[in-house]
Amino acid sequence: MIKKLSLVSLFTLLPASFYFAQTTVFAYLKDAQGKPIEQAEVDVKGTENDVTADKIGYFQLVDLMPGHYELVITKPNYETKVMAFDVTSDEKRKDLGVLTLNSSLTSADQGLTIIESDDDEDNSSQASTVGLLQSSMDVFSRIAAFDLGFYWYRPRGIDGRMGETMLNGVSMIKSDNGNVDFGNWGGLNEITRYPEISQNHSPSEYAFGGNSSVIYKNTKASEYRKGFQFTQSLTNRNYRNRTSLRYSSGMSSKGWAFTVMGARRWAEEGIQEGTFYDAYGAYLGVEKKFNDKHSMTFNFIAAPYRRSTASPSTQEVYDYRGVHYNSYWGYQDGKQRSERVRKGFQPIFQLQDFWKITPKSNLWTSVSYQFGKDKGSRLDWQNVQNPSPTYYRNLPSYYDSLDPNASVKDPSGAMTTAQDAYQTSMAGWQNADPNITQLNWDNLYRRNMQQPAGTYYGQTGRRALYYLVNDVSDDKIFNAATHFTHNFNDTTKFLLNLSYQNYRSEQYREVNDLLGADFVLNRDPFAATNQPGKSGLYNEGEENVTKKVGDKMTYDYIFRRQEFKVNPGIKFSTGKFDVFVSAMAGYSSSSREGLFNHYLYKDSFGKGQDYNFWNYGLKGQAIYKLNGRNFLVYNGAYFSQTPYLEDLFINPRVNGSVAPNVQNMVINANDLSYVISSPFLKLRLTGYLINSSNETSVQRFFADGIPLEGVDADGNQTNVQSAFVTQVMTDVKRRNMGAELGVDVKVIPTLSLQGLASFGQFTYQNDPVTYFASDATGTFANGLSYVNLGKAYIKNYKQGGTPQQAYSVGARYNSPKYWWVGGNWNYLDDNYLDPSALIRTESFVQNNVSGTPFYGLTDSEVRRVLEPNKLPSAFFFNVNAGKSWVIGKYYVLISATVNNVFDNTRYITGGFEQTRNAKYPTFAQDNDREFTLFGPKYWYTQGRSYFVNLQFRF
Repeated sequence: MIKKLSLVSLFTLLPASFYFAQTTVFAYLKDAQGKPIEQAEVDVKGTENDVTADKIGYFQLVDLMPGHYELVITKPNYETKVMAFDVTSDEKRKDLGVLTLNSSLTSADQGLTIIESDDDEDNSSQASTVGLLQSSMDVFSRIAAFDLGFYWYRPRGIDGRMGETMLNGVSMIKSDNGNVDFGNWGGLNEITRYPEISQNHSPSEYAFGGNSSVIYKNTKASEYRKGFQFTQSLTNRNYRNRTSLRYSSGMSSKGWAFTVMGARRWAEEGIQEGTFYDAYGAYLGVEKKFNDKHSMTFNFIAAPYRRSTASPSTQEVYDYRGVHYNSYWGYQDGKQRSERVRKGFQPIFQLQDFWKITPKSNLWTSVSYQFGKDKGSRLDWQNVQNPSPTYYRNLPSYYDSLDPNASVKDPSGAMTTAQDAYQTSMAGWQNADPNITQLNWDNLYRRNMQQPAGTYYGQTGRRALYYLVNDVSDDKIFNAATHFTHNFNDTTKFLLNLSYQNYRSEQYREVNDLLGADFVLNRDPFAATNQPGKSGLYNEGEENVTKKVGDKMTYDYIFRRQEFKVNPGIKFSTGKFDVFVSAMAGYSSSSREGLFNHYLYKDSFGKGQDYNFWNYGLKGQAIYKLNGRNFLVYNGAYFSQTPYLEDLFINPRVNGSVAPNVQNMVINANDLSYVISSPFLKLRLTGYLINSSNETSVQRFFADGIPLEGVDADGNQTNVQSAFVTQVMTDVKRRNMGAELGVDVKVIPTLSLQGLASFGQFTYQNDPVTYFASDATGTFANGLSYVNLGKAYIKNYKQGGTPQQAYSVGARYNSPKYWWVGGNWNYLDDNYLDPSALIRTESFVQNNVSGTPFYGLTDSEVRRVLEPNKLPSAFFFNVNAGKSWVIGKYYVLISATVNNVFDNTRYITGGFEQTRNAKYPTFAQDNDREFTLFGPKYWYTQGRSYFVNLQFRF
């Protein structure tokens, strides 16, 4: 049994405890100056009590049976330290040496999903280096997460879908698109904020993972600080206010522990115009300890939310209205209303069993079930023009592209010349006239209500020209997993992870609001033009074609996937080497079942075939200890990964076709690091090379100028020039290579300098074959729902999505009187938009009539118009400060963070190339305009932001 001991009681009880106990473990806690740290709490995970360090920083744990243990050492204003150690049967006393706790600048809850962890361990002969590096966030990763992550920087350019996020032993990755919906536990920061992390592609004890980090979160009710914690936050980001309250009972004498938490985040309007936020979070954790070898936990997490989103825009629009402009809202009866509203409620129920089979063996078993709906609304329309204020025909650039004397309708709908319409539109955008720059809800209602009543498919009423729909995901996700460990001895540990997931998601569109009309037709509004003579029905054979609020329309299908994974691993130390080897074998079976019978596709309805994939992989880590503070670390990985469901099926909303030549993606990743870990210097210098192949990439957008041929009801060919298309690239090869440097130097015990440098080259390595499909044509002459466009010439193009160069320099001061201040200067460069494949195929330069390249077209001209879209570089300055007080049993903390202090709004965080013009002549003509009609759409940084946090523990 673990007991709280003072120095006096220690010498009184030591003889008895030594006689009856197996092992006594002890250590001393000191700060970076070598001064003792008193009153730090030392918890042993999975045990009943804790101990507190005395006035000289000494603590000891008695009566420890042989086995593997983890210490969690906490003290206000110091970084939490997690340390693993083993106890063997032949040890009576175990000395963990001197453990250093460093002052923390980031101990305050910043109101985000932030990861906090300890620095690398000070040298200790008893500590496991492998476990130490796994449970820590090194200096590079810390700066990248806290200072650069706010600006959408991704280390090594790796897509977040290549990582693994686990909650209580099971994966939280969605099988349809590979993303993690962090909103499922949104606002519960104090519950989920201390995960264990395996950085990048290094092996993990809990899962094989992918090419990005494995993040493992555990929410055992007994592991939270006993008592209440109240937090109040103010910010100007997506929400304005956050309030939370947590209570933990601690472990009772009868073996029960309870933790409950509630939180709310809200804003009437966020930093982006016309956005609101209203989200709740609730957590209930119950733990029952049956005995020292067996306990169970129940976790319930629910986070219902409702919030609106902001739009990307072209540069023309930002120049008129600034970076906080949002086209998704407008006024209705004088009140703001957004067309893009997301709301969801997908609660999670989890049971976890912890069984200490023997002193050397442990088995954790987890069962999880999640269900619920996620809905995203959007405005739709039939047989009328797009009402969005940023639709290209509603912008000044459109009127400017016409003959000045041409007769057109101006933004108010009155007939005039293009020149006058241009002046009217320009004045409206420059003066922020809401009738021009925002949605006009009153006009949409008026247009619908002015529709004459008619009879459609047996129903009489006003047919909706404009209406709101919800795109719905109705998920049911079952997970089961086991985590087994066995310590052969002090230096060798065996691991085995087994997991199973059953994923079912019904995805459909439903009517949200008819905007004053009586019904909307479940029919393709372009069918009469693109497919004359055909029914145009999205669901042929249904009795009710006229849809009302709550009815399903346009598409309805079910995704299913079952996946099994086996992940054995072994960790061992020999001489100066620590080695961790992890393997993986996996099997998945995927299918689509259509619930609508689309008028163009025979394979739209019913359950399609199962697509089965086997995966294999191997990861390894080798650490060579040059001495107690200098290490060489190698991480290597080679594995395959099943395509996600949205990459497997080309256009699942309307048919069951799969991407041609689809294969498992293969990743080969390697890195080599030099690491220094000492009380005064922490450094990591890394070189990495990551190659991926066999990737399938799917994109969907609207395009003009593509030569498509459909077939009408009589079998005659019809030509289609504009359509929504699906673009598929197969066997995409990428290379991500570069170097990383992270440094943290203590100039004096209270002042640290820190810095980061990252230089990468993230490129495409081949010219992948490109296919496309279109709902306007259905089946092509080849009998398939897609056609081969040949190669997309994107080799050596830069990958988009993140800066490829990043630098940060900063300082932080920690006062002995428990206040701190810090700041970082950050610079980001070499950021690109991903190249559009469609306009880089031979079809782009080929004349439809002659079948040859356009006359007079040269290679230099093609390179000019298809030059990569490089985004502007930018620098930012972030500052943070805080102060804490310990008043008896009470703890008070106030902190503040300001990002982008100088309000730099030139930085583009992301975007995409519009591919509306798919032929060279029209593309080049548009590209050479001052404001292109179909220029790239961007998301800009939000400018200066702040976060103020007050925390009270009692």
